[in-house]
Amino acid sequence: MNTYHLLGRTGLRVSPIGLGAMTFGQHGWGADETTAREIFTEYLDAGGNLVDTAVSYAQGRSEEMVGKLIAETKSRDRVVLSTKFSSFTEPGNPNAIGNGRKNMLAALDTSLRRLGTDYIDLYWLHMWDTVTPVEEVMSTFDALVRGGKVRAIGLSDVPAWYAAKAQMLARAHGWEPVAAMQLEYSLAQRGIEREHVPAAQDLGIGIIPWSPLSSGFLTGKYNRVDGIPAGSGRLGVPPFDGTSAVLPPYTDQQWDLLDELRAVAAETGHSPARIAINWVTRRPGVTSTLIGATSATQLKDNLAALDVELSAEQSDRLEKVLRPELYQPYLMFDRDFLKRAYVQSFEVKA
Repeated sequence: MNTYHLLGRTGLRVSPIGLGAMTFGQHGWGADETTAREIFTEYLDAGGNLVDTAVSYAQGRSEEMVGKLIAETKSRDRVVLSTKFSSFTEPGNPNAIGNGRKNMLAALDTSLRRLGTDYIDLYWLHMWDTVTPVEEVMSTFDALVRGGKVRAIGLSDVPAWYAAKAQMLARAHGWEPVAAMQLEYSLAQRGIEREHVPAAQDLGIGIIPWSPLSSGFLTGKYNRVDGIPAGSGRLGVPPFDGTSAVLPPYTDQQWDLLDELRAVAAETGHSPARIAINWVTRRPGVTSTLIGATSATQLKDNLAALDVELSAEQSDRLEKVLRPELYQPYLMFDRDFLKRAYVQSFEVKA
């Protein structure tokens, strides 16, 4: 990775693939400390610099591991350290969860201690709680940047209108602007293309996708049995039944996409995972793409996605299978629709 991208409209530069440390310290499907160390070292050696975690990952073990590995490698100045607040739970304390100022400040202090640092490069709201005023969130973010504890701010898993309101409030008040949005995005999950991607591009917000392999679905290691994925990994472990908001059921169209992905992978000699990650990294508005490896071998295979070159025909085959369906009012803004409707009046240009 010898190419770095500016993070939104900031001076921070991040590698095109970021290391998601959600797997660090997770039992069952994650990476223990020895494996995490191998992954972390391999990532730095490959030129990666964006490391992403959260106060809630693995009940805090993820942040603790990341802090220990950064200290061991003396890489704090090199790494763009990213963490999130919202899910900082403390039994019996109703203010230890959500987007409010009290929880944000408490979670940040906890993250700084675990990570062994006095500042966070990119601090995220982890998930919209539906109740805290956006004014409270943005004014607190601004105070943290002015106080030197945070360098840049981001919004993860929020509605597009919320991100737009946050950015316009920042502009109106002279507050720190939103640098990035972290959202699920993959060949199998493309809903953000309707609102989030255009909003981000217009407002100067970078997009950092999570789960570019759709929770492992796009690795090609799962087969369909009685309508659900079967195989080794999270999706193939009972009682997965598609009822989770994070792991929804896979549709016939998504299984068709997987067949096409496997075909393209066979034609190119690359793994399905490489093809899928490559597709996300090249999408409009994407700044860096987070991958969550569970071994150094898996990480190396995923990093090789940056070297994949697909033909225009292969790219088109993958793109059209799950292109988001247009419905009103989006149908009226479709370029092909406008060309048909106004061909006598003007030419619609890209």
